[in-house]
This record gives sequence, C-alpha cells and structure tokens, in this order.
Amino acid sequence: MTKATDLRAKTDDQLSEELGNLKREAFNLRFQAATSQLEKPSRVREVRRDIARIKTLQTERNRSDAK
Repeated sequence: MTKATDLRAKTDDQLSEELGNLKREAFNLRFQAATSQLEKPSRVREVRRDIARIKTLQTERNRSDAK
C-alpha cells in the first residue's frame, strides 16, 4: 500500500506512470478473480485504493494549477 506522503513527493510524470502500472495490475487481478486463481484477494482492494489516492492527488494538483 502506498502512503499519500510518498505519492506527494513524486512528480506528475511519475504519478502517471504509477497509475498506469496500478491499472494494469488491477486488470490482471480481475482476470485472476474471474478464473478463480486469485492468491491474495485483499490486493484487489489495496490496488483500487492506491489508484484512488493517485487520482485524488492529480485532481488536487490540477485545481491548484488552475487558480
């Protein structure tokens, strides 16, 4: 699980890259869940929350740039 303070230290490009990686992982986890091969079901929740953290941070940054 990624901490919000760790994410705030990253640049916009790093956050976008991290978001892409997490979305790819979420897709793979959904695929594993559908085929009953999911080893760690709690990872799905962690990935979804990390994606939400990154999106929230990106929105905050966009709003502060717009002012």
